[in-house]
Formats: sequence, C-alpha cells, structure tokens
Amino acid sequence: MSAYVPENPLIVQSDHTVLLEVHSPHAEVAREAIVPFAELLKSPEHIHTYRITPLSIWNARAAGLDTQAMIAVLDRYAKYPVPAGVAQEIEALGRRYGLVVLERDDLGLVMRVSDAPLAELLARDRLVAPLLGERLAELRFRIRLEVRGLLKQALVTLGYPADDLAGYAEGQELPLRLRQTTVDGADFMVRDYQHAAAAAFYQGGEARGGSGVIVLPCGAGKTIVGMAAMALVQENTLILTTSQTSMEQWRRELLDKTDLPPDAIAEYSSQRKETGPVTLATYQILTWRPSREDEFVHFGLFHARAWGLIIYDEVHLLPAPVFRITAELQSRRRLGLTATLIREDGLEGDVFALIGPKRYDLPWRELEGQGWIAAADCTEIRIAQTPERDMEYALTPRRQQFRVAAENPRKQAVVAELLEREAGHRILIIGEYISQVEALAAGTGFPIVTGKTPQSERERLYQAFREGTVPGLVLSRVGNFAVDLPDADVLIQVSGKYGSRQEEAQRLGRVLRPKRDGRRARFYTLVSLRTCEEDFARHRQLFLTEQGYSYRIETRG
Repeated sequence: MSAYVPENPLIVQSDHTVLLEVHSPHAEVAREAIVPFAELLKSPEHIHTYRITPLSIWNARAAGLDTQAMIAVLDRYAKYPVPAGVAQEIEALGRRYGLVVLERDDLGLVMRVSDAPLAELLARDRLVAPLLGERLAELRFRIRLEVRGLLKQALVTLGYPADDLAGYAEGQELPLRLRQTTVDGADFMVRDYQHAAAAAFYQGGEARGGSGVIVLPCGAGKTIVGMAAMALVQENTLILTTSQTSMEQWRRELLDKTDLPPDAIAEYSSQRKETGPVTLATYQILTWRPSREDEFVHFGLFHARAWGLIIYDEVHLLPAPVFRITAELQSRRRLGLTATLIREDGLEGDVFALIGPKRYDLPWRELEGQGWIAAADCTEIRIAQTPERDMEYALTPRRQQFRVAAENPRKQAVVAELLEREAGHRILIIGEYISQVEALAAGTGFPIVTGKTPQSERERLYQAFREGTVPGLVLSRVGNFAVDLPDADVLIQVSGKYGSRQEEAQRLGRVLRPKRDGRRARFYTLVSLRTCEEDFARHRQLFLTEQGYSYRIETRG
C-alpha cells in the first residue's frame, strides 16, 4: 500500500506499535485481524495501542499464520503506508521460528540447525552452549534428554525458538470414550470449535502436535476440550488445577461425559494421596514444602505413573516452581488451558517454551455471536469517598493506600442500589478482602464463601445457587476459579487484585455461560474516585477491550 486511506483504522509505527482508531467503521474487523499477532498495551476512549513482539509473532506462526498474512493485514487496514522496517522485522522474526529443530534419531535427541553461522552462534552462546552435547556434524548436536526443556527456554531467550519434533514417550494406555448422552440422559455433543481446538493440539498424533496452549473464554468449555484431547491421546492423564473446587468440577465432568468408571479417577490432595489412570491434583499441593529451604516434596507425582498427557488448567496461573519440573517433562504430552495468555509475572516465554506455543485461540466476541457464551455489558462505577476517608487515604503509606480505597464504605450503598436494579437476577458479589465481603454478606443477606469455608459447605451453597433457592452469593477470591454457576448473570466486583488482567478474565467468565432466555450478562466494577484504584482499573480494562467489550463508566458523587 502506498497511499493515505483515511477510512482505515490502523496507524502502524516504526517502533512496532499499532494504533487502532476505535471510531473507524472498520475498527472491529481490524482489531480481530491483528489480535492473533499483536498484544494490546492500553485502551483509552479513542485510540488503542497494540505492540508486535517476537513472542506474539512466534505464537501466531505456531498456530499456522504465516508472516505474509500478518503483513497483509497491516497493509489492508493501515491509514498510512506500513513502515518498511516493521514488515521486514515481522518477516525476519517469523522466519526464526523453526530454524532450530529438535528431533530423534536411533540414539536419542538431536538438535538440527538450519545453517552454519547459526550453528556457530549457538555453539558459543553462554546459555545454549552448556546444554549441547557432542557435535555430530556441522549442523547437528547431540542433546541429553534431561535438558530438552532447558534448551528450549534458552533458545527462546536467544531469539531462536525451536520447533520440537522429538515426539513423546508412550504413556500407559487409557481407553476412554466421550458419551453421546450424559449420565442423566441429556444429549451431549462436542462443539465444532472444541473439536477443532483438541485437533489443533493433537495434530493427528504427529510429532509436531501434543504440546501447546488452547485459549478459550471462560464458559466456552475448556474442560470439554481437555476431555476431547484425552480421548485422542488414550493414555494415563495427570490434570493439574487451581483448587479443590476445580478438581471436583473436573471429576463431575469426566464421570458425566466420558465412560470412565469412578475408580479410574484418583485425587492427589491434602486429604488423600492417590494416583490412578486419571489423577487430579492442585498447584497448591505440588508447590507445598515444609520450609523455603526444603525441596518440593510432592514433585514425585510427575513420575508416579507413565503419564501420556499432562493437562495444566488455567495455565496462566502456573506457579513458577512448576516450570522447573515441567522442563524435565518434555517427553510427555502437555496441554495448557486458559482464557488469557497474560501472566502478571512476565513468564509468557516460559509457557511458550515449556508447555508449548498457542495452538488455538478463538475470540470471545465470535463465540458470543454464535450463542456459545452470553453477551455482556461492562460498567465501571466510580464512587467518591467521604472527605474524612479521602484524608485517611492521603495520610496512609503508599503501599496500604490500595486497601483503603478498595474498602470504601460507600461501596455498600452502591451494591444495595445495584441489587435493587438487578432484582430477579442471579447475582455474585466478589471482593478481595475478607472483612469487606463479610460486611457485604451481612448487609445483603447472601451466603458467603471464603477460603476458610469447608469444601462440603461450598458445594452445598453452590448447589443451592444452581437450584435457585439462594438468589446470590458473596465470594472472596475463591470465586475467581472453577466455580460452576451457569445461571449467574450479574457480577458485582467490589475490589480486585490491583490491576490484574488475569483476574478480570476469570471474574467476567463467571457470568458468561449462555442463558436459557438469551439475556445479557452484567459485569459491574466498583472503584473509588481520586485513588490508585482508578489507575489499576484502567489496566484491567485492557483485558475487556482486548476481547471487544465496550466499557461504560458511571460516577457517584
């Protein structure tokens, strides 16, 4: 493209940022076209800023998008000519994916490099060189099996991500079939996009398949994708989850929608330490250790059976210590499930190297348009504090100011107003601080669920909500993950974890299950005016905007 096209929405800049003019008639289609290979940075009212990074390009390449297609998208929607350097960098970075290949020969693992200069570069690099074994030929190096993951991490750091074709060890057989009717007789069918996601991961059992991440919205059935992958692999499976509640949800779904008998599903938790053909465990139990100086005593679970597949649920929350053991597990098939690849700790590169690249990503709004998740209206309500509270905030040490703002007492009156506005709906109220959620439970009369609530009581309250005998629940952060409450259609977020986009994804997902009457979900965020809470809320907005949701702001004086 060589001309100025005023109706186009993108401005591509030489620093690899891309500006999207929100009010352009082509803004929505352009946004959907660049999301596969660009990362959203900020999203104020009129101009959204994206960035093209090496990792965003490599994930797009792994998902099957070639560099010419990326450049063509920019050319098609750019208002001004795309800087030549940007197109050249996309081409150069895209070509780097696969210049290094890991494969097997009769004696073990081999690294094959595309050309002699790159081979010499790697042989002399301070990170890569210590991981290389015997040089078999100019472009081939012997690799010890145990450093496969470490080598892939080092190669990503250096900027030459490996195409891992070394395949996987065979796990113990697990015959598993998905049902066509559930236990209670309801029809069950894996949706087309769920089939496509599982197939993109497995890739027909070929060496290039079998590792990677599936990105789907909360409520879109990532658990079903996991079970479809299990049905393709047909081998013993270890499923790692975020909580006991999530474990119970996986157990229910496996028993309801597969032909596995109950005794084939084991639990490895603080209550019992059992393994079976399918074993459920939490990240918390795996990362427990008696003291900071001790080893992680439960890492032996990864070697307890001949696992053919390890599923990392909510992989964006994978604790850093689990990356260490995952680096040793590259001969096992690995599937990450998540609603967002964003990690607050910046370890997206380790997810790419050790779990695998993004294999499938379907935009939230596309699923909404197909009726698989509910449409949602997102509203931020900014609430003034009293003059006395403003002074308390001003005098509080900076590190404690967020909590003062988050626990603004005037939020309770706004919650009461919203409950009146949303009367007759199924409501969840979520907050960060126990004293705050306890006060809200007392004020609303809704039952409360916190981390201290026994698992049996949690399940009783969740079931009561599902059955409609309880119209609402007040939840602490336990409500962020794996709470299966499909009829919830209103969520009021009274406080959050600073600016966490991960948390925003999880909480919005609580109300996105499609509703029987097609009604829209409501997602409210309460924020204190003239405080750091406003700044953190702007960061969380990035996630909502990235998914295409509009974000309305109301103010209470």
